[in-house]
Amino acid sequence: MGIQKWSDNIILINLAAEPQMGEELQTVTGMVIEKGDYDVVVDFADIDIVTSSSIAKLLKLRKVLTDCDHRLVFSTIKPQTMSIFAVTGLENVFEFVDDQFVALASLQFVV
Repeated sequence: MGIQKWSDNIILINLAAEPQMGEELQTVTGMVIEKGDYDVVVDFADIDIVTSSSIAKLLKLRKVLTDCDHRLVFSTIKPQTMSIFAVTGLENVFEFVDDQFVALASLQFVV
C-alpha cells in the first residue's frame, strides 16, 4: 500500500483496499494536477473489489493524465477485479499489463 515517486516522472501506487483506495487516488490526482509531468502505474495486487466511487476517481485520474499527454497503466489485476472493468465496459478504456515491472519498464523505455 502506498504512493511512491518511482522516478522524476513516474508515480507508483500500490493500492490499498477501500476506503484508503479512494484517498490514494485523490492524492495522486492532486500530485498530477500540481506538477503535470507524471506517468502513473496503479498496482492492484492487493485489490479484489473496486467501487463505483473509485472507478470514478480512476477515470478522473486518466482524464488529467491524458490532458497532459501522459499515461496511466494498471498492473497485477486479479481475474475477479478485471471482471469489474469488463462488466462496466472499461477494459478498453484503461491500459492493463501483467505486473508492475512490465508497467514501469513500458513507461521508462518509451522513445
